[in-house]
Amino acid sequence: MLRITKLGEEVLRKKSVPVLPEEINDEFRALLSEMFTTMDEANGVGLAAPQININKRFFVVTADDDVRRVFINPEIISTSAELSEYEEGCLSIPKIYETIVRPAKVTVQALDENGKHFTLDAEGLLARIIQHENDHLDGIVFIDRGDAEFAKKAEETMKKRQARYEEKIKAKEAKERKIAAKKAAKEAKLK
Repeated sequence: MLRITKLGEEVLRKKSVPVLPEEINDEFRALLSEMFTTMDEANGVGLAAPQININKRFFVVTADDDVRRVFINPEIISTSAELSEYEEGCLSIPKIYETIVRPAKVTVQALDENGKHFTLDAEGLLARIIQHENDHLDGIVFIDRGDAEFAKKAEETMKKRQARYEEKIKAKEAKERKIAAKKAAKEAKLK
């Protein structure tokens, strides 16, 4: 399973660069497969390259139709005037949800996993996932699309979580050093 980047990591706020045609090869397709596995294991419906610390323009999705789709160098070429509300979440901002308003339908052009051009008209959940993941490629996360105060609180929550995580790591390392020192002292006495 690939490591999923979290809000606060620089790559999530960078605009991604296009994938070059020669980069679409067997090694790249193996990475796409790993992305689907990671997304599935994390109970997600989409995963963009910046979320696995790669500053490139591609993402994978599996919507409610269970079709696995790959979008390389996607471009949303049209959106509907009709809007829809939906409570969104993100694997990079775990356990934080907000109702986000987005166009109900989109038309996207992209390359598939074999480098072939395609155009897709999407609506409903698939349209929302495409927009959400495409935002990642532009350094935008879903909380940027909602209430500014909520976004600020979400960023503060993620900073606190990261600080707690770092404290736990330091405590664990200190405990391991203490155990190693005791073990070394014990071995020295036996000599």
